[in-house]
Formats: sequence, C-alpha cells, structure tokens
Amino acid sequence: MPLTTGRVIVLCLLLPLAACDAPPTGGEVARSEPPFGDPPPLADSLFDDLTARARRLAAAPYQPPATELPPALAALDYDQYRSIRYRPEKALWRGAARFELQLFHPGFIHREPVRLHVVEDGRITAVPFDPARFRYDGSAAPAAEAAAPGLGHAGFRIHYPLNDAAIKDEAAVFLGASYFRLLGRGHVHGLSSRGLAVDTALESGEEFPLFREFWLVRPDPDAAAMTFHALLDSPSVAGAYQFVLAPGAPTTLEVDARLFARADVAKLGVAPLSSMFLYGRNRLPAFDDFRPQVHDSDGLLLHAAGGEWIWRPLGNGPDVQVSAFPGAAPHGFGLVQRDRRFESYLDAEARYDRRPSEWIEPLGGDWGSGRVELLEFQVDSEFADNVAAYWVPEEPLTAGAARRYRYRLSTFDARLPAQTLAQVERTSIGRDALPGQQDPPPASRPPPSPPRSSRCACRRRRPRSRLRGSR
Repeated sequence: MPLTTGRVIVLCLLLPLAACDAPPTGGEVARSEPPFGDPPPLADSLFDDLTARARRLAAAPYQPPATELPPALAALDYDQYRSIRYRPEKALWRGAARFELQLFHPGFIHREPVRLHVVEDGRITAVPFDPARFRYDGSAAPAAEAAAPGLGHAGFRIHYPLNDAAIKDEAAVFLGASYFRLLGRGHVHGLSSRGLAVDTALESGEEFPLFREFWLVRPDPDAAAMTFHALLDSPSVAGAYQFVLAPGAPTTLEVDARLFARADVAKLGVAPLSSMFLYGRNRLPAFDDFRPQVHDSDGLLLHAAGGEWIWRPLGNGPDVQVSAFPGAAPHGFGLVQRDRRFESYLDAEARYDRRPSEWIEPLGGDWGSGRVELLEFQVDSEFADNVAAYWVPEEPLTAGAARRYRYRLSTFDARLPAQTLAQVERTSIGRDALPGQQDPPPASRPPPSPPRSSRCACRRRRPRSRLRGSR
C-alpha cells in the first residue's frame, strides 16, 4: 500500500491477542509492610522514594504476584461477583472530604492482590482487607465464608460530587492490571485507559503490566483535586506513577510516569486507550440487532505535530488492522464517541450516547518522535474491547534504560474544545447504484464486488457571539 504524508497503514494477520498511626475516617488500617523487601517510603518524599524503588525493582528478577484465591472466590462468575457490593457507609474519608474511596473485592477474574495505602498528615498506613466492608447479596452469599482478612483488594474507585452536590458519584475506577476508567459530568462507563502497554499487536503476545500498590493521599476537605501514586511492575518494565485527578466537566487526570526497563521491550505503548466498536453506520449490518449502532467510540482523533487534524473512523473488520500515524510527538490524540444522540443507539440500559470521549495531551518528558498507533480486530460481542490507541516511541526501550512521560487525560463529549475547525460528524457507507440499475440487494446478500460509496458529514463550529442572548 502506498505511503501517504504523515500516515502509514499496515494490514496484517496476527496470532490471537491476546508506623501504627490513627486510621483514616471510615476504616481500620495497619502499619505498612515493606513490599519487595524495601523499606517503606516516606510521605514527604513519596514519589521520589517510589521512583528509587521502581529502579531497584527493575534491576532484580521479576516476581509474579500470588494469584491463588479460595475456591469459592475464584469460581465466581460475572453476575455473582457483581453481587458483592461495597457498603457506602464504610467508604474511606466518608463525611470528612469531598472525595471518598470505595474498594473492590477479590474474586472472579480479579486474582492479583493490590496493596492500598493512605497518606494522611504525613503518615502512611496500609488498608487491610475487611469482609465487613462488603455485602454479599443473592448468589454471592457463599463467598462471604471464604472472605478472610489478608486477602488483599482488587482495586478501588474514587467518588466525588460530580453531577450533584449531594451525591458522591464515581469519578475514577482502578481495577485489573493497569486498567482504569474516568468519568466526566453526565457520563456513564465506556472506554478504558491503561498505565502502560507492552508488545501490543505483536505475534510474540502482549504483556500486561500490573499496578501492584497504590498510595492514596487524603485531600483537604474542600479540595477539588486528589493526588495518588502507584507502583507498576511487569516482566519487562517497572515504574513509579503520580496521578492528579480533578473531576468535573471535563474530568482530568495528570500522569507522571517514570519507567525502568528490566528487559528489552519490542514495542512500548504510552498512554494507551482501549475501547469497543461492534458496528456503526460505516459498516454493513452484520448483526441481528434492533439497535442502529453499538460502540463505545466511533473514531480516532489526532492533532499532529504539524497542526493538522486527522479523523479516522473505527471498524470491526475480519482482519487485524494496525494503522500508524508517524511523526514528532503530537499535540494530542484520543478516542471519540462523536454521535451522542439517543436515537442513534436506542439502548436505554447501555446508554452509548453518554459514553465519554478521552483525549491524551503530552506535557513533557521523553516523547520525542514515534507514531500514534491504532489497533482494531474483529469481535462478535459488545462485551469485548477490540480497539486500542497508544503512542509508540521511535527509540526502543532497552534493558537498563529509563524513560519519563508526562501527559494529561481529559474527558469530553462530541467535540474537543481545542478543535475549532469543521469536524466530521458521521461516516456512512452503502451500495453505489447508478440510474437505471436494479435496486441494491439486501445487505445480508451483497453481490460479489458491488460498487460502493462512503459519505462523511461535516459541521463547522459556529463562532460564539459577543452579545449575550444572541444565537
């Protein structure tokens, strides 16, 4: 396929992708144990201490986390796991701050224990697992007998008065490997982010780094932002992360990632996003479904280093497809849910019209040159992600090397505020019949090689009037 300016498209077939201190409000804590044989970090130099720990961790052989759970927890299915509910009255910092923390129970596919610590008044304390924090409803009742202190948590979620001053809604969720989700005002859960991607879309198989520990800094009672830290680990990379979360419209998360390579990394994926595209207007109907469209995102938006804006509609084709957009570090990139009309989805439960879009904006560090890469592969269910977007640096990450990446994630709706030019509203596809030709056959029985056409509808942003009340 010929190369085009600023973009390379690659089509390929791949293998399947694969110190005893006062407790925080809302729960008991214990003295933090030194993980991995290291001394505990100090609160006043936490991020620097975690950075030094990550460097030492990368210099030692990888130690995988213990994943054994009591059989009753390991055997939980999706519905049973969802029936284990955190008790809101047990939330950490409940009634003492705008932010509150709720924790996730181990079980189902969430088998790697995650250590949680809170940082308050210059002290670091561990948050032990406590079954009394949870309700075991319905079919999850047998799991209560297997839940014992010392299990560890699967993750946590951060609550904040996002949509209503009287209600603490979810604003961020960290659960599973290095996955996390952000919610802006008016949003429901959709696409995911990850701390790091390693060897995505390679035949050798993908490596999934884990956030093994978190340090959650208690904010002031009226604070509108919250800081927390994480230690990441994998067979190839260890890292120290600092996050600053500011919920709202938009919700933003500033990330400072300091990475140290334990082994050579064939492909490093920075600021990765994961989403789902089952079908939309730009693909032939292939599902017996009353809903016009089913997707968490419908396109990749890229603001290239040269200033051009690139829109790439998503698909769900039969082949694995990797699209590369090479160049210097971009002004930003993200996955967008642009069509936000309920009638485009007709799903009153999933509410695809309220799924967030997410934007990655580099802020500093070792971005250099490289490429934004978009991965798409085929799925036949809306419950599996099949889209990923991430930055791949041109310079390989070799064993013993260190990198730093700073960036900001922001949620938004259909339009990114920085994009002031016309934008693609939707992409459609259909048979391109000419006058005199027979009516096109049903989409379920297309001719061998029909002439087809695609159409893009664009809209220019209307300039804001300086006169109040004018339109």
